[in-house]
Amino acid sequence: MQANLQWLDDPEVFRVNQLPAHSDHHYYRDLDEIRTGSSFIKSLNGPWRFHFASTPSERPLHFYSPDFDSADFDTIQVPGHIELAGYSQIQYINTLYPWEGKIYRRPPYTLNQDQLEVGLFSDAADNSVGSYLKQFDLDDSFKNQRVIIQFQGVEEALYVWLNGHFIGYAEDSFTPSEFDLTPYLQDQDNLLAVQVYKRSTAAFIEDQDMYRFSGIFRDVNLLALPAAHVVDLDIKPEVKDDFECGTLAVTADVSGTDAILELTVTDQNKQVVASQTQSGTGKVLFDSMPFDNLKLWSPTNPTLYQLLIKVYNNQHQLLEVVPYQFGFRRVELREDKVIYVNNQRLILNGVNRYEWNAHSGRVITMQDMQNDIQTMLDNNISAVRTCHYPDQLPWYELCDQAGLYVMAENNLESHGSWQKMGAVEPSYNVPGDNPHWLAAVVDRARSNYEWFKNHPSIILWSLGNESFAGEDIAAMQTFYKEHDASRLVHYEGVVRAPELRNRISDVESRMYETPANIASYLENNPDKPFLNCEYMHDMGNSLGGMQSYNDLIDKYPMYQGGFIWDFIDQALLVHDPITQQDVLRYGGDFDERHSDYEFSGDGLLFADRTPKPAMQEVKYYYGLHK
Repeated sequence: MQANLQWLDDPEVFRVNQLPAHSDHHYYRDLDEIRTGSSFIKSLNGPWRFHFASTPSERPLHFYSPDFDSADFDTIQVPGHIELAGYSQIQYINTLYPWEGKIYRRPPYTLNQDQLEVGLFSDAADNSVGSYLKQFDLDDSFKNQRVIIQFQGVEEALYVWLNGHFIGYAEDSFTPSEFDLTPYLQDQDNLLAVQVYKRSTAAFIEDQDMYRFSGIFRDVNLLALPAAHVVDLDIKPEVKDDFECGTLAVTADVSGTDAILELTVTDQNKQVVASQTQSGTGKVLFDSMPFDNLKLWSPTNPTLYQLLIKVYNNQHQLLEVVPYQFGFRRVELREDKVIYVNNQRLILNGVNRYEWNAHSGRVITMQDMQNDIQTMLDNNISAVRTCHYPDQLPWYELCDQAGLYVMAENNLESHGSWQKMGAVEPSYNVPGDNPHWLAAVVDRARSNYEWFKNHPSIILWSLGNESFAGEDIAAMQTFYKEHDASRLVHYEGVVRAPELRNRISDVESRMYETPANIASYLENNPDKPFLNCEYMHDMGNSLGGMQSYNDLIDKYPMYQGGFIWDFIDQALLVHDPITQQDVLRYGGDFDERHSDYEFSGDGLLFADRTPKPAMQEVKYYYGLHK
């Protein structure tokens, strides 16, 4: 198969040769490596050779060929944003598409069109291209193994080649993309080539309120797979009605040769509370395991059990070790139309959180994530919405350990397709009811579910943000309902399509609704509990009036709290040549047009993670209902 540039123009082509999404478990050669690091992983982070082209027509052809002369290529750091490396315009934008006012462009298959527009992005003047090259040798432990490459995040569309051979194509910027490199690997002098296009049809459904970057902005790893390998791990803990007992169901998807899987579960005192051995390949199901005297996972006591699977071959040679921490907790929407977690009414003292670093944009570190967790705990914040895309893989594990509730949101926002200059005008909204966009958005729901399904911190799946509503979004909810009975589903935009109210969202979710209107809703025999997916917009010297919302908690059991907009400013620290000082710059400060200016600065923290005075208000009121 050869790469086709016109995939950029077609919403029905969003993955080519990409491996299916799976659980985010780690795996190791032996128990010691759990402490020292897995020898099955080789990082490709660091300097890559790089060429920037302003348009697709200016991209270097055949750059992926081993005999291509790349002497004039620059060097760029991976992970990193192309724009912050100085190659392209930095641009912040809120609701509109970046090209509005410059290029007439409509989503394919909308406005009653029956065919694609060739060249919509593949021959576009505003579609910059980053061409990356990386040479690597195989470590001895990787030789004669199946080897996968994992891109944890690339904006926005990527093509991959190895040693001159086309490997695959992927969209969906914020979930990992994996490809099998095995057929074209050599022991030495492998040439990995990646071409990243800033825009594809994915741009219509990745219209989040944020800086518009491009490039390989999360980790890149080579993964070696042993002869028998746990590809996917599905952990389903269930809490019984007495909230003291439960059961555990585990399914492992095993690739390669027949294997013997020895499973053990230990409690917080490192005592074995369950063990079992199964064998086979493909779907390996463990028998249901009973648990007594459960310690439930909750924000006040984020108790986790340790699952461990040892994988052996038929000669009882250890091939890999798979650890995973999981928790027992029960999420219910009861007949009284109130959400309960572990038999206690759910109260969300939440924030929306973009991933952000003032120096590197959405390229964030483990320390950034740990700092954010600690700030939340220090200020009585007990819940986080991953606005408006899946976060880096470690974030969910950190939330498990810290006891933070998570609303896990899909990578979906199509704001510019239905709201124009403040007016609601959905004539070319996507995904809507459009069958040509259905597979792409359901695939995003599938990826979000598969990667993060084992995390007890996730109590709500969110179908996306500000994408109007329609049959395609209803199909996303159907996917979650068919695969996961342990969580609820959220989507605010169903307010735009009341006829779908019974098929989209388990909750009544609104943005910036007044306390008076919330009270009116709750006093008129509502059919769903209420939560604010965004409220208390923290721009400038704001966040007053929290008490009015807080009072609703005591008065109305069906009011479940909400998520403040938002946690941290999106601003970049730059050196000002006039004052010779490092200063924070917001939307519009980079000579870009159009812009929503200070709208990028509405966090409880400044972009350098300094708390704003408003955080005192949050700590006080959130502390009243811990």
